[in-house]
Amino acid sequence: MASLRLASVAWQIGSPGGVAGWAARLRATVEAAGAQMVVCPEYAPLEAFATPPGAGAADLAGELARAIDGADTVIRAAASVARGAGVWLLAGSLPMRTGDTVRNRAILAAPSGEVVLADKHVMTRFEDEQWHISGGAPPGVVETPWGRIGIAICFDGEFPNLVRAQVEAGAFLILMPSCTDTAAGFERVRIAARARAMENQCFVALAPTVGTAPWSAALDVNRGQALICGPMDHGFPADGILAASSMDVPGIASATIDPAALEAVRAQGQVQNHRRWPAGAAAPLLVPHA
Repeated sequence: MASLRLASVAWQIGSPGGVAGWAARLRATVEAAGAQMVVCPEYAPLEAFATPPGAGAADLAGELARAIDGADTVIRAAASVARGAGVWLLAGSLPMRTGDTVRNRAILAAPSGEVVLADKHVMTRFEDEQWHISGGAPPGVVETPWGRIGIAICFDGEFPNLVRAQVEAGAFLILMPSCTDTAAGFERVRIAARARAMENQCFVALAPTVGTAPWSAALDVNRGQALICGPMDHGFPADGILAASSMDVPGIASATIDPAALEAVRAQGQVQNHRRWPAGAAAPLLVPHA
């Protein structure tokens, strides 16, 4: 099985003035990453729907409504960027209407232009109480040339059983797009990413939003650091961190990861977390993307 050049993006929230401007930023970021798979943060495309600086007060309800109405345009733009660059691209996530509910859905585009939409399962208080977004299906897995991958959007990554179910379904890599507005919020996500990599002996790519954007009601403050993590065992760094950007500034964390290295460490490592997970401890898994 071939190795994968992976890039995780700490995305500076900007004011691109619409979907076309956001897509141009996305295209430039993918080109700069120089990777086969690029991971962008939760809610990064929402910047396309914020009130432009100087055009009036930020409007939370207006941003949400515009994002829902523009979701299809964002999906098509993400697919175009992935196809043009020949990469696997997690372009972020966006609130999307499905029937009578609104869900936070990640957009994963393949080089073919095919798109998988993956739901966030567990809502934060902000999503639940202010945006009234509903939780979606438990995370599934996606087939790629390197093997199966899973997506755990931000808060989902803090629930071990959700990620464990993806790993038991064959995922060697978990993509964790995030959006947090406090240092404590990001620490929870960062610790979760490293813990999931440790306990499952898998790779985790964490991509956060960063920077301040007072023109956006939802993305006004953003804290984070891009990370790519692996097991804390033979053949890996002692802290499990394969690559990291600087805290709270835009940047790209890049690493070449090898699925075969996981098989080796699971079989011959100092510990065997993956093998010794208690039987029956994983949550039920729906696999809508395989």
